[in-house]
Amino acid sequence: MKEEIFGPIAPIYRFESIEEAIQIANSTPSGLAAYVYTEDYRKIRLLSEKIESGMLGVNEGLISSEQVPFGGVKESGFGREGSKYGIHEYLNIKYVCIGGF
Repeated sequence: MKEEIFGPIAPIYRFESIEEAIQIANSTPSGLAAYVYTEDYRKIRLLSEKIESGMLGVNEGLISSEQVPFGGVKESGFGREGSKYGIHEYLNIKYVCIGGF
């Protein structure tokens, strides 16, 4: 898949191993959201760490709301909007180090 699709389309791929599924998921230049269906918590943890996407839905199709950060990685964007994390894109952090006086 070479283009990011915004629509009611769900591509389905066959895979032989979880590693192959991760490779297929990460082979796209986009990374807004990924969705997986499993009851295996070890696989959920592995997939959440290895899949390159801004959001991951596990056994759920509707994953966005105003309370959670929304955003992608790769060509799907940089940064987040929504939730308390969205404000960080508009802040400048200043480090102040004060020595003994």
